[in-house]
Amino acid sequence: MKYPPALRAFALSCALLSPASAFGADGVRLPAFRSATLPNGAVVALVEKRDTPLVSMNVTVRGGALGDPAGKDGTASLYTDLIQKGAGNRTAAQFAEAIENVGGSLSAGAGTESIGVNASFMSRDVDLMLELVADVLQRPRLDAVEFEKARTLAVQSIVAAKDSDPRALMSSYGDAWLFRGHPYGRSVGGSEATLAAVTLEDIKRYYAEQVGGDRLIITVVGDFDSAMMLQQLERSFGTWRKAGAPLPIVPSPARVTGRSVLLVDKPGATQTYFWLGNVGASRTDAARTAQSVVNTVFGGRFTSMLNTELRIKSGLTYGANAAFSRPSQPGSFRIASYTETGKTTQAIDMALDTLARLHKDGLDADQLKSSQSYMLGQFPPSIETNGQIAARLADMLFHGLGPEDVDEYAARVTRVDATAVRSTIEQSFPQPDNLVIVLIGDAAKIRDAVKKYGQVTEMKITDPRFAPVTK
Repeated sequence: MKYPPALRAFALSCALLSPASAFGADGVRLPAFRSATLPNGAVVALVEKRDTPLVSMNVTVRGGALGDPAGKDGTASLYTDLIQKGAGNRTAAQFAEAIENVGGSLSAGAGTESIGVNASFMSRDVDLMLELVADVLQRPRLDAVEFEKARTLAVQSIVAAKDSDPRALMSSYGDAWLFRGHPYGRSVGGSEATLAAVTLEDIKRYYAEQVGGDRLIITVVGDFDSAMMLQQLERSFGTWRKAGAPLPIVPSPARVTGRSVLLVDKPGATQTYFWLGNVGASRTDAARTAQSVVNTVFGGRFTSMLNTELRIKSGLTYGANAAFSRPSQPGSFRIASYTETGKTTQAIDMALDTLARLHKDGLDADQLKSSQSYMLGQFPPSIETNGQIAARLADMLFHGLGPEDVDEYAARVTRVDATAVRSTIEQSFPQPDNLVIVLIGDAAKIRDAVKKYGQVTEMKITDPRFAPVTK
């Protein structure tokens, strides 16, 4: 019997992969997965997991918001909103009913470098799941009425956040100021100005140019037969056309030296929201585990140094944290919090002092051990469900990582020692003097006080963008 190319590749990958238990002496291990490449270049990874009659599917499409037209940030995000509003021979209402009637779930969303479709259905309904996902990606209706609804809602959501609690927008302002002139500075969800510029024709052009079979990573986890599933995926996705444009390429951003301040004026605000950042690390950074170990202590948990100083001891805020974003090139490292208007500089000074203390003192043995224990305890629940495994597999394949990304996690965490901690703090965590600072607050009350942090550039919260227009 002659098998199609994808099935032959699949059979070979099965032969090369040995079974792996869900857990081992080293900690969590990734279940055995079988991989193949479909004729159009789509990458497939399958995990048979028969403990529950459920199947979860993740489809990642490379490109994401990087493919947005210039000046029209939010195009990819609107596209993913729209493809859920009718596809194939189903209207928006019929599409939602088809999912609801079998108790399934299907969602789509955009990120900086990819868009994703996630589905979870009972195994008896797997044919319907594949049909709906294929329709969403290959046969979206892209209805004009639904487009206007989606765009209006996106703009209203931004305006509402500005009016009430702008914390959800801090990363948009922060990244726009940090990555000025770089693709990572563009807001995935768009701004009021860029969303207003997006047309339905832009959505259709994005679909034609940035979405196609050669961009796909398909991961499926659950109660199914792998050989049969591969055949179904090849029928559903294997002949889909390629994307009409090249995959966007991202240059590595340069780190910031010195300080600059963006003050977003929100008259009458009783609180100041602040974001301190610099270029940090990528998803594949060799020091990523040590970075996480250090940041868990510094700003990654409730008992972190930042939260202890700004919330528990001083009561200046209800929360302070620090985090790395990790796209394919180095993303941002940021510290974020908020405080009463009259205590703006006190809170920022405390955050800067805490960062300086991290550089001066590092972590002691107890802090290192505590962080390692915390991370080892938090990791297993993050990769238990079918959907979590499917998402992790997709992320690994997107970034060119193998099973060791999961299988060796515990060993990597345990290997982090005092030398690695010191090196990581010096190389990955910015010095307090090398930061961009973004503030949202009442400029009339804090303008003069924050000049001490660096040259101040101002804009208004009502401006329809997340960064000042450059002349």
